[in-house]
Amino acid sequence: MGYAQLVIGPAGSGKSTYCSSLYRHCETMRRTVHIVNLDPAAEDFDYPVAVDIRELISLDDAMEQLGLGPNGGLIYCLEHLQENLDDWLADELENFMDDDYLVFDCPGQIELFSHVPVLRNFVDHLKRKNFNVCAVYLLDSQFMTDVTKFISGCMASLSAMVQLELPHVNILSKMDLVKNKKDIEDYLNPDSRVLLSELNANMAPQFEKLNKALLEMVDDYNMVSFMPLDLRKETSIRYILSQIDYSIQYGEDADVKVRDYDPEDNED
Repeated sequence: MGYAQLVIGPAGSGKSTYCSSLYRHCETMRRTVHIVNLDPAAEDFDYPVAVDIRELISLDDAMEQLGLGPNGGLIYCLEHLQENLDDWLADELENFMDDDYLVFDCPGQIELFSHVPVLRNFVDHLKRKNFNVCAVYLLDSQFMTDVTKFISGCMASLSAMVQLELPHVNILSKMDLVKNKKDIEDYLNPDSRVLLSELNANMAPQFEKLNKALLEMVDDYNMVSFMPLDLRKETSIRYILSQIDYSIQYGEDADVKVRDYDPEDNED
C-alpha cells in the first residue's frame, strides 16, 4: 500500500512552498517523501522532483502547438495526463516501493478540483494502484480579511471535498505573514451567530435567508474547518503532517522495532 497527499488550492496559496517545507521537515526527521510535480507551467522548484508532468507535456508546448491560452492549455495538459494514466503515470509509479509516500503538487486552477473531472479520475487511478490519498487544501490566510471571503473559502473547499471524495485537510497557509493573529482566530473557531450577523451587515437584505442556510450547513455538519500553518515553527508543520498521516493510516501497519537488550549497556 502506498500513501499520497494531493496538494490543491487556489493559485498563490502556497502549495509549492508547503511541499518544499514538508520535504525539508521530513528530511530532518529522516523520513522519505517523494514530491511529484503535476503543474505543466511550473519552472523552478525548491525541492527534488521525483516525477514531473513536463516530461510528458508542458504548458508552453500545448499553447504553441494548439493555439490555446494559459487556462485552456493547462486543462488540455491535465486531460492529456488523464489519457496517459495507464501508460506514462503507471510506468512512473512502478519506480516506487509499495509503502512509499508521494506528495502531488497540483496546479492552482480552481476548476480542476471543483467541477472538471480530471483530478477525480487521477485520484481514482491512485486508489486502483492501492494508494491511500488525502486531499490537502491550502487557502492563503491573508485572504481571510472578512466574513464574506471566509464563506467563499469554505464553499470552494467544500466543492473540492464533494468532487474528490477523499479524506480532506484544510490549511490556512502563510500564517507567518499575518500581522494580527486575532483576526484569523475568529475564523479558526467561528461562532456562527457572529458570522451571520457580520454577513448580513455586509450584504443586501434579500440575501439573509441564503446567508443563514450557508452558515447552518457549515456549522451544523462541521464539514469545513481550517488548521493554521506557520512555516517558521516546526511544531506547526509536524502537527499538520500528523493529522494527514492519521487520515490515510500512515504508519499504522509498521512493525515495532525493539532493540536487543544488552545488560552491558546499563553498566557504568
